[in-house]
Amino acid sequence: MTSILKNTSASTALQTLRQINSGLNKTEARVSSGLRIATASDNAAYWAIATTMRSDNKAVSAVSDALGLSAAKLDTAYHGVDQVIDIVGDMKAKLVAAKEAGTDKAKIQTDLDQLKQQVQTVVKASTYNGVSYLDTDIEDIYDTADSMTSVTAAFVRDADNNVSIVTADFDLAQVSLFNSTGGGILQADPRYLGTIGGLRYASYYDDNEVMSTSSAGNTGGTPATGFIFHFTGPMDFGAGDEISFDVTVDADNPADGIPGPYDLGTTAHVKIDQSTVNQALGVLDGHIETYVDYTAVINYALQAVGANARAGNFVHPDPPNQNVILVPTIDDIGIFRVADASKDGSSFKISNLQTTIAGNGGFHDTGGTVFGHRSSSMTLDFEPFRVAQGVVVSLHFGVDGDGSDFIFDKDYVDTLLGKTTGKVETAEEMATLLNSFVTRPDVIIEDNGSGGVSVRTDVLQNRKSGEKSAIGFTGISVNIEPIPRLNFMDIDIVQNPKLVGTYISYLETVTHRLTGAASVLGSMSKRVEIQSSFAHALHDSIESGIGRLVDADMEEESSRLSAQQSQQQLAIQSLSIANSAPKNILSLFQ
Repeated sequence: MTSILKNTSASTALQTLRQINSGLNKTEARVSSGLRIATASDNAAYWAIATTMRSDNKAVSAVSDALGLSAAKLDTAYHGVDQVIDIVGDMKAKLVAAKEAGTDKAKIQTDLDQLKQQVQTVVKASTYNGVSYLDTDIEDIYDTADSMTSVTAAFVRDADNNVSIVTADFDLAQVSLFNSTGGGILQADPRYLGTIGGLRYASYYDDNEVMSTSSAGNTGGTPATGFIFHFTGPMDFGAGDEISFDVTVDADNPADGIPGPYDLGTTAHVKIDQSTVNQALGVLDGHIETYVDYTAVINYALQAVGANARAGNFVHPDPPNQNVILVPTIDDIGIFRVADASKDGSSFKISNLQTTIAGNGGFHDTGGTVFGHRSSSMTLDFEPFRVAQGVVVSLHFGVDGDGSDFIFDKDYVDTLLGKTTGKVETAEEMATLLNSFVTRPDVIIEDNGSGGVSVRTDVLQNRKSGEKSAIGFTGISVNIEPIPRLNFMDIDIVQNPKLVGTYISYLETVTHRLTGAASVLGSMSKRVEIQSSFAHALHDSIESGIGRLVDADMEEESSRLSAQQSQQQLAIQSLSIANSAPKNILSLFQ
């Protein structure tokens, strides 16, 4: 049916052409942009993901640039430290040469001064873009809140869609050679504790100052050992002959200041007769020929009654071979105390000597009690000190052979004394510190009022004397030592010729710390290198992932474009044909 009011065929052809043109426009846009999804209207979800990832990739690209800058700074610092290590090695060699007699120390010092200046030049030059890790300006280099620095390492978006920048941190205190406020590797370390309030003392070996691991006032009691007599034999014990005496050990000594009542010790009654001699020597006639025989007899008699004593002989070095040959001390006999562990005292006494033998072979009683010396008190010569952050002091405190290990650090000191500085400034504070971990009821630690700290046992609770009594601090160590105690730039063998050995030792410590600094910088540089490689790979991976989401398949789009262009031509022809039909109808009325 043909109508002059509506051309249905033309309308259909026009609608088809419009659809073809719309598809053709989209295909042409994909071909020209290379994108399958160019706007949110194409696919809102994919477009949003692609847009976010493009933004992230820009951040990753910026991180990659930052990593390059970080790598340059780290490499610059590393090469600076490496050069300084070589220079320090040269200085150490010159100092070793200066130890030789007859060397011209002034000329060697001239070389040392040039090397010191070269170190400063290297440190100043080890700067990249105005940043130096070797020449720092840190208020407190040992406070990690001040000394920590970082380099950009990564850009991260987590599962909750939160973004953050990851940094690689390291401590400048480990690498700084010169710091404006001190504490650099080539500067004296202000954390040095000195005597730790008198707990240790300095001694010198080959011009080197060495700190002890024990206290100067450590005490150990002197035991009551026994006595020596000279043999005057030979001797003969006939039937009825006898020598008898009492051996008393470890009675309390009132002179030690301990209160009464006093323990009288352990006593044994000893008897020597013909039977004793025969059994000890394997003879039948009671004859004692030599001092060795007499020693054996006395020992036999002591052991027979369980006396706390033993007899013995002596040897001495034979000149001129004092360190090679030992020879007997002829006719000397010693009788020595064997301590009674059940008693607190330390004493030895031979008394109540009864004899029928003329002269007793030289044997006699001790003429009274020989006491050991009680030694359970010491005084620390206090010196103020400061425990810095990260410093840990370890020590052992012992009393009478029994003790415990303790440690303390800055936090411990500050909490105990109500401070924030880690300083122990008075003898009273030192006593408070020691009392905080030495909690034995028999130990008294207090400020002695004369600038020292008294450490002693309480005689009301601890009655031990002689070798049974002892008190002291041992095993003293500081976790950061050895540390530099000199300034590198102050090395001067002309002004301080006796410190050549000290300087050599100092440079050994410095070399060890420089090696540590190089290791830190090398490790950080390697981490940055790995992260940089990863950043490049991540950038490429993100680009590829975005492409999979939104890029157009150009082969497919090209084929589609060709087909849609053909469809467009056909649609135009169809529309032309459809528009010609009404003209044919109109011609009938002409």
